[in-house]
Amino acid sequence: METEQFESLMMYVLVSGLMGFMAFIIWDLAKTSKAGRLGTAILFLGLGLCLFAFAAKPVIGYIIEQVEDIPSGD
Repeated sequence: METEQFESLMMYVLVSGLMGFMAFIIWDLAKTSKAGRLGTAILFLGLGLCLFAFAAKPVIGYIIEQVEDIPSGD
C-alpha cells in the first residue's frame, strides 16, 4: 500500500471516528443537562450542523466535478 493511499484511508477512518465521538459528546451533554427531547434535537441540530457540513463538502465537490465533466450539446 502506497503512502498516499494509507493517508487517504486513515483520513476517512479517523475523521469518521472523531465525528462519531463528537456525536457522543453532544448526546452526553444533552443527557447530563437533562435537555429533554426538544433540547436534545436542538443540540444535535445546532452542534451537529458543522459535522454535516464537513461530511457534505466532499460529496458536493464530487457532484460539481461530475457536472463539469458532462459535455455540452453545443
